[in-house]
Amino acid sequence: MEFIDKVREGYAPFGTYQTWYRVTGELATGRTPLVIIHGGPGCTHDYVDAFKDVAASGHAVIHYDQLGNGRSTHLPEKPASFWTVELFLNELNNLLDHLQISDNYAILGQSWGGMLGSEHAILQPKGLRAFIPANSPTCMRTWVSEANRLRKLLPEGVHETLLRHEAAGTYQDPEYQAASRVFYDQHVCRVNPWPEEVARTFAQVDADPTVYHAMSGPTEFHVIGSLKDWNVIGRLPAINVPTLVISGRHDEATPLVVKPFLDEIPDVRWALFEDSSHMPHVEERQACMGTVVKFLDEVCSMPHKALKAG
Repeated sequence: MEFIDKVREGYAPFGTYQTWYRVTGELATGRTPLVIIHGGPGCTHDYVDAFKDVAASGHAVIHYDQLGNGRSTHLPEKPASFWTVELFLNELNNLLDHLQISDNYAILGQSWGGMLGSEHAILQPKGLRAFIPANSPTCMRTWVSEANRLRKLLPEGVHETLLRHEAAGTYQDPEYQAASRVFYDQHVCRVNPWPEEVARTFAQVDADPTVYHAMSGPTEFHVIGSLKDWNVIGRLPAINVPTLVISGRHDEATPLVVKPFLDEIPDVRWALFEDSSHMPHVEERQACMGTVVKFLDEVCSMPHKALKAG
């Protein structure tokens, strides 16, 4: 566990803003470091903190809070139009340059993080060695339709309660919150009570929902923000690095949601965690970390060569 004991935090200047990051492990070992991109949009690194376990393998792990969230610069005054995929791609590239790892790195993006990671990987950056989309959409319309399908399978009355409050716009009503939690406990995190780091992320989104509201919407089921028509299907064949898709048997990222990754990315494999929903890194932590490390060891031990999309 010597690597995991080496932790440093800092800020990467991003224009006039600051991106907070944390490095667990040693970047100078020669082993490909893993950058963790959290979900949301608008969450924080806290709920994906478990991936620091990977550093014990010698692959340093970089967590960061995306702009507008967590310990990075908050900008509640910015209009919805400010928050774009391009902004977060630029922030990621800026962080890679700041840490001087842009010539050799892997990415694990969880949920929205995998959407952002897909957009990054499609651009075929020369230093990207491997990509892990974890519990991620490929098309927001499919994501929403599947979430609504899963809602209808919840105990009687839950879906109806959600519909009633959504029609009225009363998303903060305790009854709506309680009904939403039934869905979350089935399809987002099945560990009860939620681990402290998961609860901490949700509390931070509630405290400053600027990014979430701008890009997603008022709730998980009602995506009316700038990502409502987001779709990466048809562009995925451009991803030219080994890819590991992670999802859970009870995940809101259902097999239909992740299928385009498997159909379109040339070098892809799938890890489906049977006892997990949207957070295998929490729900089956040891097995998930082992799967990630095994993948990184296999695909990042080879000399890196840029492949041509075809």
